[in-house]
Amino acid sequence: MAAASSSPEVNFITGNANKLREVKAILEPAGIVVRSQAVELPELQGEIEDVTLEKCRVAARQVGGPVLVETPVSASMRWGVCRAFTSSATKGSTTCSRRTRDKSAEAVCTFAFSKGPDHEPLLFQGRTPGKIVPARGPGHFGWDPIFEYEGETYAEMDPAAKNKISHRFRALDKVRTWVEEGMKEDKQ
Repeated sequence: MAAASSSPEVNFITGNANKLREVKAILEPAGIVVRSQAVELPELQGEIEDVTLEKCRVAARQVGGPVLVETPVSASMRWGVCRAFTSSATKGSTTCSRRTRDKSAEAVCTFAFSKGPDHEPLLFQGRTPGKIVPARGPGHFGWDPIFEYEGETYAEMDPAAKNKISHRFRALDKVRTWVEEGMKEDKQ
């Protein structure tokens, strides 16, 4: 079913059902229709911002329309001197515990949005301060069990509560604001 022409649409480039669920939960209440496409993107190396922008350019060319891409979260988790993060939350927590006493962390989410192949992408970044702790809560989504924000790990939080404070929410809130401002300008 096609969305009304007044509703902005975006193709979120992901094959990750958990990310898609969070993006829809954050953007769709604001009237932004989120479609999902799994597009094969190159594995690029470099700074998070540069990688995200280039992936967005490639995705916009492949899709031929508006796209939203996100840097993989495992690449954007930053903490102290601990760089040995793995896909296993429990192992990642153990590794970090052995390397540094400073458990402070910052979850960083970087999105890029492009209106299409002939448009330069825009960058939106969200950050949530926290700390690395021994795993608590269900291990269904990446490193959620080891990232604690104000006494609760992401895994222990109700999904709606997490979607109000997470690094992904903070980045997508900037996307939402940008889209809403663009819609106002288009109507004028």
